[in-house]
Amino acid sequence: MLVSRDSLGRDLASELDSVHNYYEGLVIDQTRSQLAGQLGNTDYVADIVCVALNHLPPRYIRHDVDMAFYLSPKERGEMNDKISAAVVDAIAFVNASDTQYD
Repeated sequence: MLVSRDSLGRDLASELDSVHNYYEGLVIDQTRSQLAGQLGNTDYVADIVCVALNHLPPRYIRHDVDMAFYLSPKERGEMNDKISAAVVDAIAFVNASDTQYD
């Protein structure tokens, strides 16, 4: 069996469903903002999001509120600047690729 159970019999996989990379939602939001009106092709947007995320350090958390609580305003600003730059670079990279999007 691939899914283990804890001492109370709960599936560990369901307990881990809340673990995610904090940057994912922020990168998606930033991509939507920067591509306002150009979101027609989901493959194009997904490629941009993937490229941007691959250029940011992973920040795995269980609850978004936990990250918001621990970040100072300075850290939040720096994080937003990094996200914005990563999305700009990702858009340029994907636009320069030979991939054809319908």
